[in-house]
Amino acid sequence: MTERRCVSCWQIKDRSELIKITADCTNGKLIVNPDSVTFGRSAYLCYNKSCIESAFKKNKLGKHLKAPVPNELKGQLLNEL
Repeated sequence: MTERRCVSCWQIKDRSELIKITADCTNGKLIVNPDSVTFGRSAYLCYNKSCIESAFKKNKLGKHLKAPVPNELKGQLLNEL
């Protein structure tokens, strides 16, 4: 069981309970729930609307990934719920 921390609420949960967002090291694109062969800086968010909203409101996701986060990603994450 591998545990990770949500970048929004800071709760520690099992990795399967979180959404993984990775900034691909080869091209800098942000990928939601990548396969295990995608390498780059990753961040995790809980599967709930409040964590997703908070991560975008204060740019927590962008700061953690050290990459610009497009607004379209918020809609994509909300569709994951």
